[in-house]
Amino acid sequence: MAHLKLSGLSKKFGNNVALDGLSLDIAEGEFFVLLGPTGAGKSTTLRAIAGLEKMDQGTIEIGEKNVDGWSAAERDVALVFQYYSLYPRYTVYENMAFPLRAPIRSLSEDEIKARITKAAKTLRIEHLLDRKTDRLSGGEMQRVSIGRAIVREPQAFLMDEPLSNLDAKLRESLRSELKSLQMSLGATFLFVTHDQIEAMSMGDRVGVMKEGHIVQVGTPYDIYNNPNSVFVAGFVGSPAINLLPAELSSGKLQVLDGSVAATAAAKGPKGEVTLGVRSEDVILGAKQPFSAKIHDVENHGVEKIVTLRSGKQLLRANVAASTPTPFESDVKFGFRPGKIHCFDRHTGQRLTL
Repeated sequence: MAHLKLSGLSKKFGNNVALDGLSLDIAEGEFFVLLGPTGAGKSTTLRAIAGLEKMDQGTIEIGEKNVDGWSAAERDVALVFQYYSLYPRYTVYENMAFPLRAPIRSLSEDEIKARITKAAKTLRIEHLLDRKTDRLSGGEMQRVSIGRAIVREPQAFLMDEPLSNLDAKLRESLRSELKSLQMSLGATFLFVTHDQIEAMSMGDRVGVMKEGHIVQVGTPYDIYNNPNSVFVAGFVGSPAINLLPAELSSGKLQVLDGSVAATAAAKGPKGEVTLGVRSEDVILGAKQPFSAKIHDVENHGVEKIVTLRSGKQLLRANVAASTPTPFESDVKFGFRPGKIHCFDRHTGQRLTL
């Protein structure tokens, strides 16, 4: 398994900038997730590593070797796409054997069979080996696609939104299986997604992308609890973080319509800011300092997401399902101490409080 290092990657398609000086270091055996909206440059990054896109600038190292002049086959990485790319008239066994029968590999049939048997057992698809792939479900096809990558024993696995075509329940199941698979193989995984739940539940580290740049890299905990910008704060988390226009002055954050204020030891510059607070850090209770009305309620089984209306501002709070929340009723709310985020209104960057 290989260490991956990207340095200053830039790529344009016509006038569109796909990557703009992107640099990234992925440790050997790490499960690294690239997270970002459509068009951020995630798939282009993956294709660059695989040798499917030639970069305008920058260098790529796989296993401490510069591979800029290498073909896709020479780079020895395995790609798994969201579309399964299986041969429908072949059996599962034949699909998994196909990459092993390439002339550059020179593997015996016994070794091919041993690799397929091992991968099939790992993925629990032994009973499917004789079945044609056009008779498989979506989840089964994705397991076969992953198995076809595993049998190659590549230096790194590159996965381009492999779960996005599956239903919600199956995605949840395969997230857990993929993470377990990566840990059992000790393999280097680079996983691309726009789904922040996938990123937060699977990644050892997450790189958040925007417009061809990586804007923050960190553990899921760091990305969620210490976002370095309004973009990261808003992109990561469900429900989305509450973001309110505010003014920072004399150690106090004041929402612009005066509905909410919060004391803060302000070290950053005074002026227009954006106040951010996660829904789980909004507290309802009779002793809390601010007033609001119940504007909306979403029931999620064990909890509710309640939308509060305070002045002109709407903000959401997570509460227990048993909490009474009649529409338009008056409530008091506050913020959990130490859980307020503050961002410069103009640059979007985090300010120190």
